[in-house]
Amino acid sequence: MPRDEREPDGDGPVRVLVVDDHPMWRDGVARDLTEAGFAVVGTAGDGAQALRVAAATRPQVVLLDLNLPGLSGAELIARLRGPSLRVLVLSASGERRDVLDAVTAGATGYLVKSARLEELVAAVRATAAGEAVFTPGLAGLVLGEYRRLAAGPAPDVPRLTARETEVLRLVAKGLTYPEIAERLVLSPRTVQNHVRNTLTKLQLRNKAQLVRYALEEGIE
Repeated sequence: MPRDEREPDGDGPVRVLVVDDHPMWRDGVARDLTEAGFAVVGTAGDGAQALRVAAATRPQVVLLDLNLPGLSGAELIARLRGPSLRVLVLSASGERRDVLDAVTAGATGYLVKSARLEELVAAVRATAAGEAVFTPGLAGLVLGEYRRLAAGPAPDVPRLTARETEVLRLVAKGLTYPEIAERLVLSPRTVQNHVRNTLTKLQLRNKAQLVRYALEEGIE
């Protein structure tokens, strides 16, 4: 009999959504987690599908690969929302930039795909309980980055123009540059310039972080 992996409050098994664009890997992980006692409420092969399934099933843990078609893993993390939803990245990459982008976007933990099944099961269980879980070696990387940022001078509050704020709002809604350009009667290049200027002002690195900023600031 598999162990029944209960929710932190004890009300039923932990609900998990598995997101990966490789069907055999995705189905295999879903099967392993089900046999371990979790309730796999759905699977998805891309970011748009993951958002739909997450909204319909309300998982506690989204087990997510970063390399997805269409919406990137970091952008997806920034868009996933729920009162008890947490994201655990399971990726083939252990690169510093990928790890920091995922954590900055809102991931609770990060495992590489070389992890053993028992490590994955323990990580999903801990993530559901709100604990930060990282493959050995990655936790120190994340902690070091936060210490570096904490030691720096506090930046001035950035001031965006009305147009930059308008473009940011549409980016946060998931519109593409051509769609924003059509909505605001601008050229796609002008929209791209506004986004680039906004990234510079906010000292952000990519669109996923920009979406996260917009959501945190209530710009939607």
